[in-house]
Amino acid sequence: MSNKLKNRQSFFEKLLSLLQGAAWALVAVGSTSFFISLYHLGLFLALLGAFIGALLGLFFVVIFEIAQLQIDKLKEMKKQTLLLEKLTQQSETTTTLL
Repeated sequence: MSNKLKNRQSFFEKLLSLLQGAAWALVAVGSTSFFISLYHLGLFLALLGAFIGALLGLFFVVIFEIAQLQIDKLKEMKKQTLLLEKLTQQSETTTTLL
Protein backbone atom coordinates (compact mmCIF):
# COMPACT_ATOMS: atom_id res chain seq x y z
CA MET A 1 0.00 0.00 0.00
CA SER A 2 1.38 3.39 -0.87
CA ASN A 3 2.08 6.07 1.71
CA LYS A 4 -0.54 8.31 0.16
CA LEU A 5 -3.32 5.83 0.92
CA LYS A 6 -2.09 5.14 4.46
CA ASN A 7 -2.13 8.82 5.46
CA ARG A 8 -5.55 9.50 3.98
CA GLN A 9 -8.10 10.97 6.38
CA SER A 10 -11.60 9.59 6.62
CA PHE A 11 -14.68 11.75 6.19
CA PHE A 12 -15.23 11.67 9.95
CA GLU A 13 -11.71 12.98 10.61
CA LYS A 14 -12.20 15.81 8.14
CA LEU A 15 -15.53 16.67 9.74
CA LEU A 16 -13.92 16.56 13.17
CA SER A 17 -11.20 18.98 12.04
CA LEU A 18 -13.84 21.33 10.69
CA LEU A 19 -15.76 21.17 13.95
CA GLN A 20 -12.58 21.86 15.93
CA GLY A 21 -12.05 24.99 13.88
CA ALA A 22 -15.66 26.02 14.40
CA ALA A 23 -15.29 25.50 18.14
CA TRP A 24 -12.23 27.79 18.22
CA ALA A 25 -14.21 30.36 16.23
CA LEU A 26 -16.99 30.07 18.81
CA VAL A 27 -14.42 30.77 21.53
CA ALA A 28 -13.25 33.89 19.73
CA VAL A 29 -16.73 35.18 18.94
CA GLY A 30 -18.12 34.40 22.39
CA SER A 31 -15.29 36.00 24.30
CA THR A 32 -15.14 39.07 22.04
CA SER A 33 -18.87 39.69 22.09
CA PHE A 34 -19.12 39.32 25.86
CA PHE A 35 -16.08 41.54 26.36
CA ILE A 36 -17.46 44.29 24.12
CA SER A 37 -20.95 44.13 25.60
CA LEU A 38 -19.67 44.32 29.21
CA TYR A 39 -16.79 46.76 28.73
CA HIS A 40 -18.92 49.75 29.72
CA LEU A 41 -19.37 48.16 33.19
CA GLY A 42 -15.63 47.97 33.81
CA LEU A 43 -12.55 46.11 32.71
CA PHE A 44 -12.78 43.39 35.36
CA LEU A 45 -16.37 42.52 34.47
CA ALA A 46 -15.51 42.63 30.78
CA LEU A 47 -12.66 40.14 31.28
CA LEU A 48 -14.85 37.93 33.43
CA GLY A 49 -17.58 38.06 30.78
CA ALA A 50 -15.07 37.22 28.07
CA PHE A 51 -14.02 34.14 30.00
CA ILE A 52 -17.65 33.10 30.51
CA GLY A 53 -18.38 33.76 26.84
CA ALA A 54 -15.52 31.49 25.82
CA LEU A 55 -16.55 28.56 28.03
CA LEU A 56 -19.03 26.98 25.61
CA GLY A 57 -16.52 27.04 22.78
CA LEU A 58 -13.77 25.69 25.03
CA PHE A 59 -16.06 22.85 26.08
CA PHE A 60 -16.51 21.84 22.45
CA VAL A 61 -12.78 22.20 21.77
CA VAL A 62 -12.06 19.72 24.56
CA ILE A 63 -14.74 17.28 23.35
CA PHE A 64 -13.46 17.33 19.76
CA GLU A 65 -9.84 16.98 20.89
CA ILE A 66 -10.77 13.93 22.96
CA ALA A 67 -12.51 12.44 19.91
CA GLN A 68 -9.40 13.08 17.78
CA LEU A 69 -7.17 11.47 20.41
CA GLN A 70 -9.39 8.38 20.44
CA ILE A 71 -9.16 8.12 16.64
CA ASP A 72 -5.37 8.42 16.80
CA LYS A 73 -5.25 5.82 19.58
CA LEU A 74 -7.33 3.40 17.50
CA LYS A 75 -5.06 3.85 14.48
CA GLU A 76 -1.97 3.23 16.61
CA MET A 77 -3.51 0.12 18.16
CA LYS A 78 -4.29 -1.24 14.68
CA LYS A 79 -0.67 -0.68 13.64
CA GLN A 80 0.62 -2.40 16.77
CA THR A 81 -1.76 -5.33 16.29
CA LEU A 82 -0.55 -5.77 12.72
CA LEU A 83 3.08 -5.71 13.84
CA LEU A 84 2.37 -8.17 16.65
CA GLU A 85 0.66 -10.56 14.23
CA LYS A 86 3.67 -10.39 11.91
CA LEU A 87 6.06 -11.06 14.78
CA THR A 88 3.95 -13.98 16.00
CA GLN A 89 3.83 -15.41 12.51
CA GLN A 90 7.62 -15.07 12.15
CA SER A 91 8.29 -16.69 15.50
CA GLU A 92 5.99 -19.60 14.60
CA THR A 93 7.82 -20.19 11.33
CA THR A 94 11.18 -20.02 13.10
CA THR A 95 10.16 -22.54 15.74
CA THR A 96 8.79 -24.96 13.13
CA LEU A 97 12.09 -24.79 11.25
CA LEU A 98 14.03 -25.73 14.36
